[in-house]
Amino acid sequence: MFDDGYGEYDERLVMSTKSEFDTEENVLRPKVMDDYIGQKSVKENLKVYIKAARDRGEALDHVLLYGPPGLGKTTLAHIIANELDTQIKMTSGPAIERSGDLAAILTNLNEGDVLFIDEIHRLNHNVEEILYSAMEDYALDIIVGKGPSARNIRFSLKHFTLVGATTKAGNLSSPLRDRFGIICRLDMYTPDELKQIVMRSARTLGISIDDDAAREIASRSRGTPRIANRFLKRVRDFSTVKGEGTVCLQDARYALKRMDVDELGLDGTDRAMLRAMIEKFGGGPVGLETLAATINEDVRTIEDAYEPFLLQIGFIARTPRGRICLKGGYEHMGVPLTDKIRKNLSLYEE
Repeated sequence: MFDDGYGEYDERLVMSTKSEFDTEENVLRPKVMDDYIGQKSVKENLKVYIKAARDRGEALDHVLLYGPPGLGKTTLAHIIANELDTQIKMTSGPAIERSGDLAAILTNLNEGDVLFIDEIHRLNHNVEEILYSAMEDYALDIIVGKGPSARNIRFSLKHFTLVGATTKAGNLSSPLRDRFGIICRLDMYTPDELKQIVMRSARTLGISIDDDAAREIASRSRGTPRIANRFLKRVRDFSTVKGEGTVCLQDARYALKRMDVDELGLDGTDRAMLRAMIEKFGGGPVGLETLAATINEDVRTIEDAYEPFLLQIGFIARTPRGRICLKGGYEHMGVPLTDKIRKNLSLYEE
């Protein structure tokens, strides 16, 4: 945290996972598919599946949404329920600790309801097995008693649609993944799409912002709508204190600079990672735990929150021996590419 006279701000505004900064997230969510910006292919396909299900008078097939955090999986789940004109019940994988918890949720669903399970890859094995028959046969199998006197009781469930969301599709077991009839991958957003989201969010929040400022926020948001909306609200704070009526490009650049976010969306921790790899480990390779200890950061935070974006933009790479800094990382940190660095990089580019 730092306090510059304008109030305290956390240095991790670029994290795409949900945090205390996102209290207005529900207000900003679009309610219908036509208002949802980006993910064109996913959106068009879902429109077809939803219309076909409504025309047949059936529940929509089960949907798996996967991709990095902050891209709109929860928003899409709400839109699916709205487009189906039905209710949505929400929970998460870690919140369902016992099979009885899931049974209580499933038996309370009405015909056609949407059950949204966030972080579905974190369901424990016993709970997951209850889902198999529920998804496939719309039935709930419960074993009563123990030993030779144990017997199986089957309860019929009303037809429902399970929408599962995960950031780690590879962690889902094959039996669970195979029971989803619709699987959608959400990709990172382009700056133009993020600019549209910033402008829409500004209208919703009553913020006056010009095109250049919206584009500046979008270009530094790491391809993630959640980060773009977070930046918009923090830029609004600085603009409000300065007494400006409209957020302009100068306001946006000033606020983002004070938040230590550079022109590519990298923050202090991103740059600390690159600096440590270059200055202390000769560009790598370096193990993740060693790197985490060097910059005094948690291993999982680096792996889940910071490393993916640096990998995506080609600043670092994973190798069998550890992480290495690539040409783009050197250039961004202003480090000249010496013959020694070029030779080191050539070993991993071959």
